[in-house]
Amino acid sequence: MNSSVMTVEADPSLVRTAHLVYGLHALGLVLGAFGAASVVGSFLFGWPSIIAVIINYVKRGEVRGTWLESHFTWQIRTFWFALLWAVIVAAVSAPLTLIIIGFGTWALGMFLLGLWAIYRIARGWLRLNDRQPMPSP
Repeated sequence: MNSSVMTVEADPSLVRTAHLVYGLHALGLVLGAFGAASVVGSFLFGWPSIIAVIINYVKRGEVRGTWLESHFTWQIRTFWFALLWAVIVAAVSAPLTLIIIGFGTWALGMFLLGLWAIYRIARGWLRLNDRQPMPSP
């Protein structure tokens, strides 16, 4: 993404929307950490994150060309990459459960993926709070 495009000011309501989306993702993570679900399971399949991703897609066009575009991209990619990695962990772990190791690879993989999701949401939200765009991938 062009850095000059990323400095364009965004509508304050869209900044609030980005905060809302980070908040919904954070709620999903917290529900997983303190509830019956796993952190990643709650993040991927809980209503807060699903609503957050829907909001991202609905509002994405309105942030194009502003510094918020990088945050919406960051939020969307965090969700979909978490899902991708969860599927990979499951695909690797499932056959290994036949020799018991799969339970360990599942637990370790989901734990690390949970930490990664927490990092991504925290990093993005802190940068949003400082009114800074996310770095380009």
